[in-house]
Amino acid sequence: MAWDLTVFLADRPGTIADLGEALGSAGINIKGGCGFACEGRGVIHLMVDDPDAAAAAVGGAGLEAGPVRPVLTFKAHDKPGELGTLARRMADLGVNVDLLYITMEGEVVFGVDDIEAARNF
Repeated sequence: MAWDLTVFLADRPGTIADLGEALGSAGINIKGGCGFACEGRGVIHLMVDDPDAAAAAVGGAGLEAGPVRPVLTFKAHDKPGELGTLARRMADLGVNVDLLYITMEGEVVFGVDDIEAARNF
């Protein structure tokens, strides 16, 4: 099972470095992720193997760990239309994709509203 950890950061220089250093010091590998600024704070999604240890490392560094949730990963081909193909299969199952990013290995990560239905992918 793959896990996504949400982290909230101040929208200022150095907070992503603080996050990376905290996770690295705790031996947590980041397998994928995305981040953006929204309403004055950073919102980071990270795919990690051990979300509890990652959240503890984040909190121990004085940063704000948010929700942890299971996510699905899929091998994707580097070609036009691949995202549409994968997303259409989810839509055809009646599953809403509310989170999307790419891993370091080139897999597509989907956060979905119904993970059990999405497992029928």
